[in-house]
Amino acid sequence: MEIDMLDRQIVHAMRIDGRAGYREIGTVLGVSDQTVARRYRRLRAEAGVRVVGLPNPIRLGHESWMLRLHTAPDMAATLADSLARRSDTAWVSLFSGGTEISTLVRVAAHADRESLLLHKLPRTPRLVSVSAHCLIHHYVGGAVGPDRRDDALTGEQKAALAPEESPDHTPVRLTDGDTALLEVLARDGRAGYAELAAATGWPESTVRRRMRELRRSGAVYYDVEVRPQTFGFLAPVLLWVTVAPARLAAVGAALAGHDEVVFAAATTGATNLVATVICHDMAEFYRYLTERISGLEGVDRVESTPLLRHVKQLGSVRS
Repeated sequence: MEIDMLDRQIVHAMRIDGRAGYREIGTVLGVSDQTVARRYRRLRAEAGVRVVGLPNPIRLGHESWMLRLHTAPDMAATLADSLARRSDTAWVSLFSGGTEISTLVRVAAHADRESLLLHKLPRTPRLVSVSAHCLIHHYVGGAVGPDRRDDALTGEQKAALAPEESPDHTPVRLTDGDTALLEVLARDGRAGYAELAAATGWPESTVRRRMRELRRSGAVYYDVEVRPQTFGFLAPVLLWVTVAPARLAAVGAALAGHDEVVFAAATTGATNLVATVICHDMAEFYRYLTERISGLEGVDRVESTPLLRHVKQLGSVRS
């Protein structure tokens, strides 16, 4: 499908506030609410655009781990599908010719890491190797905020759409009653209050109040899933970077300012920084490596793994 500037503005608006009303977005963009609703339905049906509401692991004190699994080519898809069905995986993707799987696992900070991360992996003799990397600092992407490709709105438009957030940084805890709420939001961050009330068994007034509390406290954030190819980005690549410890913060901050980088975090492990880079094609990725990454002081080694496909993205299995 053809993506025009209004489509990009609507996607950008929903990254800022995933539950902004069609009328509110239309007022900021200077179009009718019917136009916004029609465009969003088209983007969802034809371009795979999906708003999701997710628990914020940083605000909730959860740990995020990236697992790298190498397996035989004939086993990768089966193993990836099995991982995607797990409730603790946020995304699962196939890389590098179909022999490598990367997945993001979120666990409570006090959980039994060994049991959750390794013992529960599907048992298969064709699993060659596993490495686990804890994300210890987020620079850009996900709960930290939109990447720099979101440039369709002006500063004034972004300010008009930005939701109110509480400056309170006391620990936030999810209740048992929030589980059903978050299950619906993970499928559709714009689900109506009637649907959320039916899922939780709460009155709509209670749902509205709890949604405001979770959003204002930062316990829940909203993101927008897109297919990069639809927007002209045909070369998504995951980078595993080794950086001198004294330069790690500076390199991470530099990557957060690169238009090509949609996610970057410091990690434990043999490599200490991971980043997702999305370029229009591999020629552009080559220029990014040789002209931007190579110029960052402290970068010692870069391993690149091209993305083949997402099996699960933003908490939901890809159809």
